[in-house]
Amino acid sequence: MQSQLRSSALDAANSLQFWLLTHGPRFWNTVQRVGPAERVVNRVLINSGVMKSDPRPYRLSTLADYPSIESLTDRTYNSRQLAAPPQPNGRSAPSPSPSDVAELFRRPGERVDGKLVEETKLCPKSTVLFAYVAQWFTDGFLRSRRAEPGAKDYPELDPRRYRDISRTESTQEIDMTPLYGLNREQTRALRTLERGRLRSQSIGGEEFPEFLFDASGEVKPEFECLPPPVGIDNKRVTPEMKASFFAMGSDAGNSQIGYAMLNVLFLREHNRIAGELERNHPDWDDERLFQTTRNTVVVALMKLVIEEYINHIAPYHFQFKLQPAGFSKQPWMRPNWIAVEFNLLYRWHSLMPSTLTVHGEPRALEETINDPRLLTRQGLGPLFDEASRQRAGKVCLFNTADFFHGLTTLPSIVQSRAVPLARYNDYREACKMSRLQSLDELSSDSRVRAELARLYGNDIDDVEFYPGIFAEDLRPNSVLPGLLGTMVGVHAFSQLLTNPLLAPKIWDHPDTFGPEGRRIIEETNSLAAIVKRNLPKDAPEPEVRMTRADWTRV
Repeated sequence: MQSQLRSSALDAANSLQFWLLTHGPRFWNTVQRVGPAERVVNRVLINSGVMKSDPRPYRLSTLADYPSIESLTDRTYNSRQLAAPPQPNGRSAPSPSPSDVAELFRRPGERVDGKLVEETKLCPKSTVLFAYVAQWFTDGFLRSRRAEPGAKDYPELDPRRYRDISRTESTQEIDMTPLYGLNREQTRALRTLERGRLRSQSIGGEEFPEFLFDASGEVKPEFECLPPPVGIDNKRVTPEMKASFFAMGSDAGNSQIGYAMLNVLFLREHNRIAGELERNHPDWDDERLFQTTRNTVVVALMKLVIEEYINHIAPYHFQFKLQPAGFSKQPWMRPNWIAVEFNLLYRWHSLMPSTLTVHGEPRALEETINDPRLLTRQGLGPLFDEASRQRAGKVCLFNTADFFHGLTTLPSIVQSRAVPLARYNDYREACKMSRLQSLDELSSDSRVRAELARLYGNDIDDVEFYPGIFAEDLRPNSVLPGLLGTMVGVHAFSQLLTNPLLAPKIWDHPDTFGPEGRRIIEETNSLAAIVKRNLPKDAPEPEVRMTRADWTRV
């Protein structure tokens, strides 16, 4: 009885908060026009979002099922938000095979003239550009340890075949690894070591990274410390495609057109800012120019993530702001340590439609993989424009392209069991949401309910975390389902706002960004602004948006 009353109280509180934040647009617009009021509300709402779950440090990591000095300090392992019970709720319900669970994600399609034609469920709110940004941004810090050479010799359901989500290659910070590399050696290889710049070349009047390979197809000596590009051994990568690979900080830098677009854009922004700092500080040496530029670029990106990316995801009228002051004494203000659950819940491959428009032509998703030539053909502007005019896929079950099935879907399920994780309903409870009592409460989609019942039975407490978070209906005017959106808020804000560059004594010190860097951060309110200032002067202004131009609230 007490448990039921607590669940009812949680439901009422969550529903009231959601209703207040999604109604009364005039009230919220007024709040945001009054600076002091906006700052207070911004702080309260962000703190409320992070405190939906117990804050870090978590008791466990992926090292062991019990705490130890080693598990609490070795950050090459991921932290773990919840411990998994020995059996679902103490019972012995068998888990379905990973292969069967993976079918819950597969996008429907049929063979036409030997080709698989898939039917993408479209997102009511997001553009393909949002999908590109999500992949590129998170790859900088959600970096599972790469599989060992020869891993594909292991059986399909052996965790050793895939990347190890219990371990991380990340620094645990948002430091733009895709642009700057994982460590000092890689960063140094990507720099000119003159005037604070990153290495680049001009192609068709636009700036791009230098090529990774020389004329003979070998990695250039100066780039030998960079990680081997993802997909370089793919049989469909022709010599011409390989020759176009750019030298980038991430092994995924050339993996897909959207990832490469954003990396090229921020390389241009880095060099542009370095030039402005150089003009205003002729006494600064290369190192100071580079590091101050990097500080500025990293924080400008964090500002975009909060003020454009997260606001796009959220269904609220109030628009969150990057305002670091006022959080230093919060219980969640701890050093960053990424949770394995955060790594898994961010696998939004259903955002990617099976067909993408590139250079005015429809291309199968796999045709946009490992081919940087697509960037240099017409330049960046048209590519951002096309991505902003095309609808993304919907984040839900039965909507992930076949291309990802063996790459991410099946591995995610195998990996989540190897950790292991708690069940879906356990995470609802941990995030101050009521435990659902039936599959009918989970989804309005009859197919989703039927397939979950077939795999897990009718007890929702047996449903696993990974399929469960994608089975829920989308929240009105949001990009994500309820628990998934709540957990993104918990982890995203506590990952962003604990960055050392935002600590009061660093954020407020004039040497951190210089006056020019501070101004650039303040003026950077959209990705469109960065694109516009990094295109040729005579280039047409492209559409650059994560939210569809025709989207309206329901």
